[in-house]
Amino acid sequence: MNAPFPTQTPIADLQLDNVSFEHRGQSLLAHTSLTLSGCRRTVIMGPNGAGKSLLMRLAHGLLPPTSGQVRWQGKTPVQAMVFQRPVLLRRSALDNLTYVLAIHNVPRARRKADALQALATFGLTSLAHRPARVLSGGEQQRLALARAWLLNPDVLFLDEATSALDPAAIKAVEDAVMTFHASGTRIVMTTHDLHQAQRLADDVVFLHNGQLREHSPAETFFSAPRSSEGRAFIQGELVW
Repeated sequence: MNAPFPTQTPIADLQLDNVSFEHRGQSLLAHTSLTLSGCRRTVIMGPNGAGKSLLMRLAHGLLPPTSGQVRWQGKTPVQAMVFQRPVLLRRSALDNLTYVLAIHNVPRARRKADALQALATFGLTSLAHRPARVLSGGEQQRLALARAWLLNPDVLFLDEATSALDPAAIKAVEDAVMTFHASGTRIVMTTHDLHQAQRLADDVVFLHNGQLREHSPAETFFSAPRSSEGRAFIQGELVW
């Protein structure tokens, strides 16, 4: 499928410089410096409350940091984000996609064909005219991914996108993520599933209590974590 928008290459590095975030006087993320580069699959991990989703939102630009700076080292890339619970319009699956194309000024004559191609890419053709909000959880996630696909993003952020899904739906979403990556999209995702991270990650960002404990190649993190918190996490111990 030829996506409707041109791909920007190479993808600019994402730089977080001493980023902190506070809410009502409480530090939720502290002094985080991190660089994400290349067309990689970065998985953000850590126990509940570690700051995974917060780091994702700061990196995407949905939230401004309390201090520090988040910046792209070059032209700001096209970004898309898929949440744990997709936000879908009260209309058909197909119309959810044509709406995105309309607001991005894709010519009307192309919208339906492009949307149908996206549905086919993610195995949703038979559901094109079904109301989006009655689809199963896995189907809704794939629809959200199809919607993101239409933007041809350079960077795709996924926040616990499979946490509420059954094994078959998880596999379908993971296959969709690999479709993005194969097309040249950088993946940045949060998950609490160690096995999923082992399947997908090129590198791992590990957080604990709102602090970056390590950023390692996936092979290194899963075989020999550098931090004591990382080792405890891999061993299945509760880390708070």
